Amino acid sequence: MIRVLLAEDMRILREALAGLLDLQVDIEVVAQVETGDAIVATALATRPDVAVIDVELPGMDGLSAAALLRERLPECRTLVLTGVGRPGMLRRALSANVAGFMVKDTGPAELARAIRTVAAGGRVVDPQLAFAALAVQGSPLTDREAEVLRLTASGAEPAEIAARVGLTYGTVRNYLASAVTKLNARNRVDAIRIATEAGWL
Repeated sequence: MIRVLLAEDMRILREALAGLLDLQVDIEVVAQVETGDAIVATALATRPDVAVIDVELPGMDGLSAAALLRERLPECRTLVLTGVGRPGMLRRALSANVAGFMVKDTGPAELARAIRTVAAGGRVVDPQLAFAALAVQGSPLTDREAEVLRLTASGAEPAEIAARVGLTYGTVRNYLASAVTKLNARNRVDAIRIATEAGWL
């Protein structure tokens, strides 16, 4: 019997998913949580074989929780579900060593197969997401441009960034302008969005 932990913040979806999985003769939902913060403690208490985790959870996001779960309970494999498949998110999931990454419009039978594959030690990646990730080229940003853009995304102002990384204020503004131009963005906020969705930050 494959023991499953479900992490989904929307109660109706979580309970419907649990009901569908419980219809499988070889799958048992042993725990359900609605926040990312509850995943590790619940998994340590219930010892599931597979954690099916929504990527967007209140508190700790699903990918951060999956990475922490792998660290604290490595025998529990993770399958991440997402409503919006972005190549950058897939790259982040793979760097968190998740065993599976699928979009939420997957059918119940396909999800059950994915859980079985992950439980058996295999990996599952939604084919559409995989093709999208392959289509995205490498980052056009230099390491310094990415660093300055990342710090800007965290809320730091150019003067603060300059002091933090040992550059002049004008150099930081030049890096930001260069990043906006290279990403064909409208402004810094748009550049941050583009780079984040592509997995470059």
